[in-house]
Amino acid sequence: MVKFSPLAVSLALSYKSLSCNGFTFVNNGKEGTKARFQQHQMVATEMPRTASDILWTPSIKSGAREEQLGPIEQYCEDLYSVIRRKTRTVECGPIKFGSEHPIVRQTMATTNTADVEASMEQIMRCADKGFDLVRVTVQGKREAVACAKIREGLFKKGYDIPLCADMHFQPVIAQLVADAVEKIRINPGNFADGRKDFVDHVYESEDDYVKEREYLVEAMLPLVEKCKSLNRAMRIGTNHGSLSSRVLSFYGDTPRGMVESAIEFADICRSQDYHNFVFSMKASNPLVMVQGYRLLAAEQYRLGWDYPLHLGVTEAGEGEDGRMKSAIGIGTLLADGLGDTVRVSLTEDPEFEYEPCNRLSTIAESRLAINPDAEARQ
Repeated sequence: MVKFSPLAVSLALSYKSLSCNGFTFVNNGKEGTKARFQQHQMVATEMPRTASDILWTPSIKSGAREEQLGPIEQYCEDLYSVIRRKTRTVECGPIKFGSEHPIVRQTMATTNTADVEASMEQIMRCADKGFDLVRVTVQGKREAVACAKIREGLFKKGYDIPLCADMHFQPVIAQLVADAVEKIRINPGNFADGRKDFVDHVYESEDDYVKEREYLVEAMLPLVEKCKSLNRAMRIGTNHGSLSSRVLSFYGDTPRGMVESAIEFADICRSQDYHNFVFSMKASNPLVMVQGYRLLAAEQYRLGWDYPLHLGVTEAGEGEDGRMKSAIGIGTLLADGLGDTVRVSLTEDPEFEYEPCNRLSTIAESRLAINPDAEARQ
């Protein structure tokens, strides 16, 4: 059963119809207030500040989600034709993610981010190669300060390629670096929910599990507010190899755990009327990766969400092996019509990722059913 805080209920009773974080409250006078899950944005002026005030996505384990929204029905637009899944547009500096835009090609710098000159040189080589976006690692304040210098230096040299800061364990640093870069990547497994205490947690009920959401909200809200005010993009990037101990204890090491972890963080973003984000469900095993993305896409269809997807196989490797693993995982999903940005992760210099990344994206775009030849073949 879905529970609402006094704030949520009082807001609902103030309106004849109030939409909040996906729920529509209808006050019909006779039957009282009832909730129905739909895709809407927050219309109340007061944003939720605590976990109890957020209207979370209905539970999957209790059966509430299926009871309220029905069963999962689809994970792609069409099983027989390549039709791109319709998504909203997410802005990231000069580029846009979404079904109305070309697939974004991206890579990740391998330099020490604190080495400003070396990082700038590598990012410029990637931009010259054809990449649309470059991600950089930010471990702490030193790297965050370096990002500001890198961004300024690139602008001075005429490069407006957007940068994405890869954040782990550092919510406060993420807020700092948001001033400098166009996009922030967070990993739900270790951004705020990464406590590894090596103690076997046994949750007797779902209520025990959701009690721990408060510290997620405390860590995440300031970053969401910062990104919203600066129109920064965000990637909620779950990784199969770094699920939190909390999620592992409740859902296991599964694609379902990956998806539920991401949905939890998306609920926090949506509670603040912030929608400029994308999802990813990465794994080093292409089979797990495909299962995770398809399950997330299916849940988005069921929830009425339309957020873009970032595709990638984690640590695919080098040479033919790395390219084959990426082609299997990324190519399968692109053939489903899923995916709005692609990164082929190779243990090589980032410039070498462009050819397989661009090839997969080009093939996917050529196979779309809007192309007469492709439609005829399918």
